[in-house]
Amino acid sequence: MFGTKDLGIDLGTANTLVYLKGKGIVVREPSVVALRTDTKTIEAVGEQAKKMIGRTPGNIRAIRPMKDGVIADFDTTSTMIKYFIRQAQKQRGLFARHPNVMVCVPSGITAVEQRAVKDATEQAGAREAFTIEEPFAAAIGADLPVWEPTGSMVVDIGGGTTEVAVISLGGIVTSRSIRIAGDEMDEAIMQYIKRMYNLMIGERTSEQLKMEIGSALILERTETIEIRGRDLVTGLPKTLPISSEEICDALSDTVNAIVEAVKITLEKCPPELSADIMDRGIVLTGGGALLKNLDKLLSRETGMPVIVAENPLDCVAIGTGRALDNIDMFKTRGGPVSRSKR
Repeated sequence: MFGTKDLGIDLGTANTLVYLKGKGIVVREPSVVALRTDTKTIEAVGEQAKKMIGRTPGNIRAIRPMKDGVIADFDTTSTMIKYFIRQAQKQRGLFARHPNVMVCVPSGITAVEQRAVKDATEQAGAREAFTIEEPFAAAIGADLPVWEPTGSMVVDIGGGTTEVAVISLGGIVTSRSIRIAGDEMDEAIMQYIKRMYNLMIGERTSEQLKMEIGSALILERTETIEIRGRDLVTGLPKTLPISSEEICDALSDTVNAIVEAVKITLEKCPPELSADIMDRGIVLTGGGALLKNLDKLLSRETGMPVIVAENPLDCVAIGTGRALDNIDMFKTRGGPVSRSKR
């Protein structure tokens, strides 16, 4: 009996959430590590490290060890996971044993990338590590009937990947994983402002623009926000007003790529399950689901109802945690999810 010792980790490109069995989400921090380049030591992890992005001296580097949902820097990722496991353990005092840990991974991940996630988690102190595919975890967290013979469709838009999947009878029937998501939206805004105004802005400013005035469709009432950056012509700081219409234009390519992934998945969906999805609707999860009017655009493009999950940011972590109740299935046959080709 594992009791409340088990952990579920939503190891995201942008943020990591840890679910403690019996308690819910106990850790919610950015997936960022600040390293000292001279001594190779860890300066900060999580929220403290994120504050350092773009503001560090030469001997400190703030990095994201996860890229596009997979491990880009093994040792740093392992250190980061160890930190988050310790943070979760503080919520309950010291565990008698190392916890079993369930980690979610993108559905388009390779066997080598999946092995790297397991190894990094075990190196970080897990007794045993298991993986669950992200869209499946998101569907569980969004309270979709994943174990029933009925079709459910989930679109999970994270920081590094967008996962689209049709789920029925505890398995993924068809899925598509694209490495276009929140980070690409931020990058698109940065490039747009650089191209249009010769102004260089940082990641934090770009993310702020996306969250405050970003939209998948042009807003009825134009909103404007003032941003600060470095003028590439003079090299001096400069303040500039940016409108919601411009951000909508900047995001159009990345948003269209997500819409296309949804359409392709629907095309591959068996007719009976398509009918179920038409009844129940497509469910959006992940941070990208919070982009204004994305649900309306998807509904218009697919002709299907689109619903944003009640708590989109937490769905994957909650689903990963709930999957701990079925941990035996992951031990015996690697989980209930049947892998479909990209």
